[in-house]
Amino acid sequence: MPMLSQPSQKYRPFPQIDLPDRQWPSRAITVPPRWLSTDLRDGNQSIIDPMDAVKKNRFFDLLVEIGVKEIEVGFPSAGATEFDFIHGLVQSGSIPDDVTVQVLTQSRADLIRTSFESLNGARAAIVHLYNAVSPAWRDIVFRMSKDEVRAIAVAGAQVMRDEAAARPDTDWHFQYSPETFSTAELDFSISVCEAVMEILRPTPERPIILNLPATVEAASPNIYADQIEYFCRNLPNRDAAVISLHTHNDRGTGVAAAELGLMAGADRVEGCLFGNGERTGNCCLVTMALNMYTQGVDPGLDFSDIDRVIETVEYCNQIPVHQRHPYGGELVYTAFSGSHQDAIKKGFDAQEKQNDEHWRVPYLPIDPADLGRNYEAVIRVNSQSGKGGFAWVLEQDQGLKLPKKMQADFSKHVQRMADELGRELGATDIWDAFRRAYHVQTEKKHFQLIDYDESRAADGTRILTGTIAVEGKEQRVSGRGNGLISSVLTTIEESFGLSLEICDYSEHALGSGRDANAAAYLECRTPDGQTIWGCGIDEDVATAGVRAVLSAVNSAVSR
Repeated sequence: MPMLSQPSQKYRPFPQIDLPDRQWPSRAITVPPRWLSTDLRDGNQSIIDPMDAVKKNRFFDLLVEIGVKEIEVGFPSAGATEFDFIHGLVQSGSIPDDVTVQVLTQSRADLIRTSFESLNGARAAIVHLYNAVSPAWRDIVFRMSKDEVRAIAVAGAQVMRDEAAARPDTDWHFQYSPETFSTAELDFSISVCEAVMEILRPTPERPIILNLPATVEAASPNIYADQIEYFCRNLPNRDAAVISLHTHNDRGTGVAAAELGLMAGADRVEGCLFGNGERTGNCCLVTMALNMYTQGVDPGLDFSDIDRVIETVEYCNQIPVHQRHPYGGELVYTAFSGSHQDAIKKGFDAQEKQNDEHWRVPYLPIDPADLGRNYEAVIRVNSQSGKGGFAWVLEQDQGLKLPKKMQADFSKHVQRMADELGRELGATDIWDAFRRAYHVQTEKKHFQLIDYDESRAADGTRILTGTIAVEGKEQRVSGRGNGLISSVLTTIEESFGLSLEICDYSEHALGSGRDANAAAYLECRTPDGQTIWGCGIDEDVATAGVRAVLSAVNSAVSR
């Protein structure tokens, strides 16, 4: 069936919230929320092959390591596998004292009791109770009235209260979710939460967690923010409640909805690393935390080794992290486009020269090094790349800082190789192309330096004597000039009849330290007006200059 030409015949726009004096648009996120990972519950129930105990333990250890303090570890009444993992986690002593585990249960007495049993012996734990409250679920799924739905929540809260009282050795905390909150009437959601609070009697010192899920993301994130602000304003005894958010990503704005929900007054965010979860996934905790980080807010979660985090998540979920996933994807810090590469390269150069403590590199909202990534993969070369791209790769791989005009000359060689190969060019490809183009460190050369000596004549000129192999045959040569480079050029002209005029010369050290090599670059012009480039590399800077002359001469011969 094709898409409708008039979708309004089938779908209705989500209604706006009557909140004319909304405050959230003018607020900013300045402190991190309480984070809860639901990777081991919501994330786990959404994958084709749920995690076994080995994978769940590995994931749990990762969450603890990166700093998550509240972890929903499962749905103990779902079956023996879930129950045994949770009970084993508690009994093994694997839960640090500063970490609180959470379990989820529907509002049914037998399921609630099973959930408490799975946590026997825990130092502290959160029991998370839920039931759906929206019209679609009331009318279609349950066929119940509002009062009947509210009674389900109240009955579940009473069982939670009594089960906790029977187990006083554990520090119990309660969480209630009016499931499908985002598509329910706000005042009804508030009345259900108020009824639950009347049973559990929270205080500001021991608050209840009220989780307000966008179980299905049905509206733009600004409407969700309006719902959260309305709820926070109108909930009685608001100071005895921690408002938690659990967004899904059906519209692709799960992170945005959670961010705006925080601005609207929420205190806590539930989600999964890299956004795994039912249908299109949950709020991505990595994205949201690092969004805060780029705004100068410490998120309280440590992703300094993001590749190892990805490795664990991919192993446990058996789902790859997309190469374009924010912050973590393999290609998110990579530029192929020539204009992007040029801007990034200039940004890194400026950052180094100005020593600015504030990060200001075009196209990179975060420093990859903060997440354990190196700069080698920031710029990669294919047929779409410009001269700044391969110049960056050469500099990162070989330390060569090509003059601007030499970059333009070399770009023709790189472009030709990219077109011929029809694939991305690696650092080895680019280095091989450079060596061939300028006869650097290659065996096949028309002219090859064997050795040389330099002396100064009485009139101050330089005298060069040495041995140059021509097509493999060694030949003694000599010449005189105002400096070493000019004396080499004179020698070439007098010995072999090749005349080149120097246009520009530059050099720099390759790396640092006493043993660092040097690179020299030479721009020359032939008698017929062609521009020829040469490059020489040697541990001695003077010899690097001599090799640059021979590089240019070989380029002239090859042309």
